[in-house]
Amino acid sequence: MKLIVIGCLVGALLAGMAHAQVAPSASEIAAYRGLHRAAQQGDVAAIAQLARASRAALVQRDAHGRTPLHVATFARQREAIRALIEAGADTAALDNDRYDAVTIAAVADDEDTLRLLLSLGASAKLVTSRYDGTALIAAAHLGHVGIVRQLIAAAAPLDHVNNLHWTALIESIVLGDGGERHLQTLQALLDAGADTQLADRQGRTPLQLATERGYTRMVAALRAAGAR
Repeated sequence: MKLIVIGCLVGALLAGMAHAQVAPSASEIAAYRGLHRAAQQGDVAAIAQLARASRAALVQRDAHGRTPLHVATFARQREAIRALIEAGADTAALDNDRYDAVTIAAVADDEDTLRLLLSLGASAKLVTSRYDGTALIAAAHLGHVGIVRQLIAAAAPLDHVNNLHWTALIESIVLGDGGERHLQTLQALLDAGADTQLADRQGRTPLQLATERGYTRMVAALRAAGAR
């Protein structure tokens, strides 16, 4: 019964997380004007002109709290991202669901956009989302190993605990499938020095959680890293 309850909880959380980020809809995109429209379309010349005319346009938000930088990130308009940041866009701005551009790129498994954002000074350390998590936690639960490695290299906090009482290491297990992507994600976190003894709200360690789920390769990796 306990495992059934846990499984239902994890399923509900996965469903909620899948819809936590809200990209602009077709109707919203059609209604965009000014800098939001230029960001969506990747119109670098218009971005430069509009930002010069009014720096306030850089912080304007749509109905979902998205700045032009959020819109450009969702649209993978990398030259627009560069132009917006060079014009002074706030890389730490959060939309209504408390996502910044880095976390948006991380969830989308968009390695090129993440690389650009980090190179332009965006932080991998922000607390984001309704779960008080980080981009690293989001990427770990999705098994986006390339993103995880980039965020680790950018000094993302390895052992941040979100409001579910989970770390990135724990999420790679409890929200993963035990397969290759999540195994590589877990190994990247272990190689970086993630704490293997931080437990969930019920006091279960990553090793215990992997053992409960029958994830034998994760169990082996954790034991090799000294987990108990």
